[in-house]
Amino acid sequence: MNPIVAYSNHTQGKLEQILHPSYVLCKEDVVWILEFIKKKVAEEDPRMQGLAQPRLLKNFRYFAEVSLMLIHRRNGFDQEADRLKMWLREAAYGLQGEA
Repeated sequence: MNPIVAYSNHTQGKLEQILHPSYVLCKEDVVWILEFIKKKVAEEDPRMQGLAQPRLLKNFRYFAEVSLMLIHRRNGFDQEADRLKMWLREAAYGLQGEA
């Protein structure tokens, strides 16, 4: 298998796993998604470039919300897991489906 395709499939699988409603989040998962989004923005991923400015602002808003939650939380994310997953889904909008 092509190493790039294997990486893409692994990354997409990890993204889907983390965002799955029954998956229990940990801090490392949240950091992984934030780093993934940062990398895609820095690479000027074409999927991000195709998003309208209001959508990009929404992505950034949720990226910031997740980042601040990560900074201010000392405990696990179990109490606010549903909200956190929704924020992660919004922050990664446009990158889901093909990582």
